[in-house]
Amino acid sequence: MKNLEISVLMDFYGDMLTDKQKDVIELYYDEDLSLGEIAQHEGITRQGVRDSIKRGEGLLLEMEQRLGLARRFREMQEALTEIVQCAKDIDFYNTEYASSKEIAARADRIIKLARELDRE
Repeated sequence: MKNLEISVLMDFYGDMLTDKQKDVIELYYDEDLSLGEIAQHEGITRQGVRDSIKRGEGLLLEMEQRLGLARRFREMQEALTEIVQCAKDIDFYNTEYASSKEIAARADRIIKLARELDRE
């Protein structure tokens, strides 16, 4: 299976690549074409395709190492998931043991805000 991480990095840093690098990486990872198919499509050699992919991958990995945007995004997604679960737990314990309308309203607001952030 081809590296999903490269496809994710393309979402964050793809505009930093040359058009040729972007095209061949998208054809290779997103369209699942072989090096030979891409070479024929682009009018270059298989080695040219491979070199372009490797240079593009290197740039994407270097940008992620320097900037960490994809890692930070994953961390934020995980934190939002945990925030929602904690708010649901608070709401559950409130319903079972305390029955405070204010606590229930705050838990619902936390869940709503986290979900809005997750959509952005």
